[in-house]
Amino acid sequence: MSAYPEITAGAERLLEGARARRVGRLLAREQVADGALVAFFMVAAPLFALLAPADRLLEPGLALALVLAYALVADSEFPSGAGFAVPTQVIFVPMLLLLPTPTVPLLVALALLITSAVKAHQGRLDRERILLSVSDAAYSLAPALILVLGDAQTPDWGDWPVYVAAMAAMLIFDCALSMIRGWGCLGIPPREILAEVRMVYRVDFLLSPVGLLAAFAAVDQPYAVLLIIPLAGLFRIFAGERAARVEQTLELSGAYRGTALLLGDVIEADDEYTGQHTQDVVELTVAVADRLGVDDETRRAAEFGALLHDVGKVAIPNEIINKPGPLDDEEWVIMKTHTVEGQRMLERVGGLLARVGVVVRASHERYDGAGYPDGLAGEAIPIASRIVSACDAYSAMTTDRSYRKALSVEVAVAELRNNSGTQFDPDVVEALVAVVAA
Repeated sequence: MSAYPEITAGAERLLEGARARRVGRLLAREQVADGALVAFFMVAAPLFALLAPADRLLEPGLALALVLAYALVADSEFPSGAGFAVPTQVIFVPMLLLLPTPTVPLLVALALLITSAVKAHQGRLDRERILLSVSDAAYSLAPALILVLGDAQTPDWGDWPVYVAAMAAMLIFDCALSMIRGWGCLGIPPREILAEVRMVYRVDFLLSPVGLLAAFAAVDQPYAVLLIIPLAGLFRIFAGERAARVEQTLELSGAYRGTALLLGDVIEADDEYTGQHTQDVVELTVAVADRLGVDDETRRAAEFGALLHDVGKVAIPNEIINKPGPLDDEEWVIMKTHTVEGQRMLERVGGLLARVGVVVRASHERYDGAGYPDGLAGEAIPIASRIVSACDAYSAMTTDRSYRKALSVEVAVAELRNNSGTQFDPDVVEALVAVVAA
């Protein structure tokens, strides 16, 4: 098993964005959304706290201990896409049942303020986000309200249907808040948000019974619930290890990108036309991939494939690369080896670039199967390679070559369409035409 967790291109993008936002200043939209949520919470939570039963007084020592325990667990973050999974349920559930339930949202807010202040002091959070962290406590209102309405504010196995309803209310309310923040403020599509918060809700769902068991075990001796704090410490250790592995994975991905850019510079230094041509193909490829709506993995493979599709040409003699006229049969045989040479070079790097090597190898295949080096046809050719192939051809046609002048955009588009279904994937051609016409 790899020492690094598997992170998809989409998850990598969301993780990097989430980390950058936390240490960066708030966007205006975030200030409005989180500010409104804080205002709502600061009105609703104190009013809700007034519903605490007169016969259940808040035990200051127990409340403080649980607040500090919650703050500790809230800092045990497991990176997950656009957000972070935190094992707070092991403390939150006992708080709901061992303390006056209506007071718990305010106590959760206090715990989150403590956690945020510590993060800001350590440089892990922008200081202006400290007070706005109160908005993260809003999720606690939903389950607390269900427990109050269901008259299930103390541990009682007969109230299990209310506990289930409280869990469902928490997940639904928190999901709604995530949608508002992610989609409304940051422009992250709802589908991506749902895909990336699955781990968050899985952690909540699995740890809630543990918190419930702790609450029942401490029903006669409330301070016994503090025996769960070592478990919170264990979560912190595990979270630190996962965060370190994720950091290493992101650094490795950055190293791959840096290697790809370095190889791109080598291509440009070896042949000025090929270098400029490569940059043009990369820009077109990314635009076409976006137009086709491919997934993040395919988009990254296409981008890297476009950047490196000519890397194998460094193994081809310059007199062939820069020949001022058409190549003869023998020279074409040598030239056609550049895709195989490119794959071989990238496989030596390994990891992500080894997978990109497959795209590079197939970048001169034809949709009708008459291409090289393997004679692949149709969808047997990776979609990333089909995109690179069409963009490569368009860029070559619209650029001055040593043996001819650049074709006009109109002529190049007509040529693409004439070869749609034979040399090129028809869907890719239409997307490329739409991009160059925009």
